[in-house]
Amino acid sequence: MPATPTTDPLQRERDHLAASRSALRAMREDVESLDLRDVTGTWVSAVILQNQIEARIAALADLSDTPLFFGRLDYLHAVSEELSEGGGGESFYIGRRHVHDADGDPMVIDWRAPVSQPFYRASRAEPMDVERRRRFGYTGGELTAYEDEHLTDPSEADTASALLAAEIEKPRVGPMRDIVATIQPEQDEIVRSDITGTICVQGAPGTGKTAVGLHRVAYLLYAHRERLARTGTLVIGPNNAFLSYIEQVLPALGELEVAQATVQQLVAHVEVRGEDDPEAARLKGDARMAEVLRRAVRAGITLPTEPCVVVRGSRRWRVPAYELAEIIGELKGRDIRYGAARDALPQRIAHAVLLKMEQGGEAPDDRVQDAVARNSAVKAVVKECWPAVDPAKLVLRLLSEPEFLAECAEGVLTAEEQQAVLWPKPGRSVKTARWTPADAVLVDEATDLVQRTPSLGHVVLDEAQDLSPMQYRAVGRRCTTGSATVLGDLAQGTTPWATASWPDALHHLGKPDAHVEELTKGFRVPEEVIAYASRLLPAIAPGLAPATSVRDAPGSLVIRPVTAWEDAVLDACREALKNEGSTGLIAADARIPQLAELLTAAGLPFLSPGTETSTEARLTLVPASLAKGLEYDYVVLDEPAALIAGEPDERTGLRRLYVALTRAVSGLTVLHGEPLPEQLR
Repeated sequence: MPATPTTDPLQRERDHLAASRSALRAMREDVESLDLRDVTGTWVSAVILQNQIEARIAALADLSDTPLFFGRLDYLHAVSEELSEGGGGESFYIGRRHVHDADGDPMVIDWRAPVSQPFYRASRAEPMDVERRRRFGYTGGELTAYEDEHLTDPSEADTASALLAAEIEKPRVGPMRDIVATIQPEQDEIVRSDITGTICVQGAPGTGKTAVGLHRVAYLLYAHRERLARTGTLVIGPNNAFLSYIEQVLPALGELEVAQATVQQLVAHVEVRGEDDPEAARLKGDARMAEVLRRAVRAGITLPTEPCVVVRGSRRWRVPAYELAEIIGELKGRDIRYGAARDALPQRIAHAVLLKMEQGGEAPDDRVQDAVARNSAVKAVVKECWPAVDPAKLVLRLLSEPEFLAECAEGVLTAEEQQAVLWPKPGRSVKTARWTPADAVLVDEATDLVQRTPSLGHVVLDEAQDLSPMQYRAVGRRCTTGSATVLGDLAQGTTPWATASWPDALHHLGKPDAHVEELTKGFRVPEEVIAYASRLLPAIAPGLAPATSVRDAPGSLVIRPVTAWEDAVLDACREALKNEGSTGLIAADARIPQLAELLTAAGLPFLSPGTETSTEARLTLVPASLAKGLEYDYVVLDEPAALIAGEPDERTGLRRLYVALTRAVSGLTVLHGEPLPEQLR
């Protein structure tokens, strides 16, 4: 006897969720059952196909704590062609991935599909043919609530979504979550921007700029999968702790093939074992160093003083010195890589020889030209006039030899700047030299001058405000023929070389025509906290508009003067841990060892940034230098004055404080024994 359909709307939605999970399981089983034994082709194609199948199986995983769908759209009219003649509407469940039944009919529509777009952009003013938008609420993976908006009903009040607010304010436990259920219209516009253009997002704390950038990658992979499968995508973050924090966002959306790296990992041509002082690092990151390196790479090019004589059998063919000089001068004047020009030089000399052979009555072909290009006399000219360049050895020489640096930097760097750039102790070899992070970027620039860096299809660059011009160039090399999403906040620039404006940064990136979007509406940081932190903006970023927050949480900010410092820190941490979710204790880097000893002695387990929280350990001890991009439900901020004093100048210190103040989602407690900066009094 068939089951009687339920009249309970919530139960009907639960039934659809159960059926969708069963359909997803069947989709996965179908892929797992594929038999490759009869597939013809080479072993290479078989391995590639097997890898593709394994990736597809992984992408179809049903994550128990990740709802398959989070919304539903009821259209006024049919969207599908086969139903359009009937005139009735259609309903679609919107989720993180596409799910279809045994007949191929969709049970869940991917959030990136065009039919899903009204879920994020439809409004009463512009309903986009949507009669009803339904949001679902979940508890532990179980569907527990729903909420409807009738967008074409003028009698219904326009109220804020309680489920949307609850999802935004959900406690932060573990790595960063996707925001696919809560994307706002202004965020969705950025997410769905065309792949052909580069977009820069200036986002205040809590505006979701990082999540927007990651969701943009997921959208582009959906809309341009074949293109990006060939060219590749890359997410660049400021440090490994940040990358660990965001690494689960894309897999939760079914995207597994996106590489992640820091800028330092991109330029890892040499082993970094040293540190520059701030002035040396600033100068090495200056865009003028690109011209110094260009001159250094070409410094070994010389003009010949003797002819090139090629012996072929009983005949000798002579290319005079002036003709060789013309060939070298022409190659030197072209805008091509040093290595490519060096590879072309023997062929150009060989071509000159062939012309003389033809004039002498011979009929040489391409094989003869290749043989002449390999002739010892031609090789000798190339070695003498256009010597091979090892990028790391070149930079080693540039930073170790004052005379060579002076030759290459004449008219570019002053004598004082040259002295600041030179290593205090010259390096003896590439392996033993104490390379610094800024040096590694110079080696990457030199490497690209010799041989072009391969370009990816799309690059996401987060916390971009902290990059030097030379670092921007290093990233730009990775997307010369692709596009980029640049994310950052000028107010959070905490390096001596932090960018002053996005047009400058985009120029160095090689994307001067990029569109700049500004996000100022916060969804994470409570209004009381962001308003307090924004008092610093006139001192750290005068032209920047202060952020506002949609979340009004009275009592979310506590400023506590302390005398008994150790007791105050422990009390504040224990108080925060009484709440659900994660707690971050942020302090000046120099105070971290002392705080670690304090927490250990008190029996409070704690984690390092980037480590996933658990029920046993929900407290993370965070050096201020690693706080950027991270978020915690509750933050205890230890001694702002020490945090400011740990930076090379006051503005950088205040910017670091601004970052630390804006990491809290639900509550912030500031502990200070010393006076607060005047902007916060």
